[in-house]
Amino acid sequence: MFSLTVRDHMKIAHSFRGAVFGLAQGLHGATYVVDVSFERHVLDDNDLIVDIGQASELLKEVLSEFNMKNLDDIPEFASRNTTTAFMAKAVFDSVATAIHAGRLGKGGEGVVSLKVTLSESHVAWASYHAGI
Repeated sequence: MFSLTVRDHMKIAHSFRGAVFGLAQGLHGATYVVDVSFERHVLDDNDLIVDIGQASELLKEVLSEFNMKNLDDIPEFASRNTTTAFMAKAVFDSVATAIHAGRLGKGGEGVVSLKVTLSESHVAWASYHAGI
């Protein structure tokens, strides 16, 4: 399996519900370093996994849905705790939808799986990895 990873970041605000979250129940911010790995079984006709430039632009566009926003104000997140793991899946879903819509061009057709990792710091991160 071949993989190519691109990286960007996003800054968000959010709050959590439930005693398990302690002080994080209050509104607070986070900056996530976001890595997306595109995976395929064989290289394309140009010996690429996907074009790095296209993958980087796609990630930047997907993150713009969340960057500099209060996640509590996004209607589809209203009843959820937008934990790091939850947001890894949200980014995954948006990237997968964009690939299926042809946003990576012909090269994206060979992508069989993605891994999205959101790093909160150098000691804590969460990922979501699945086929698309």
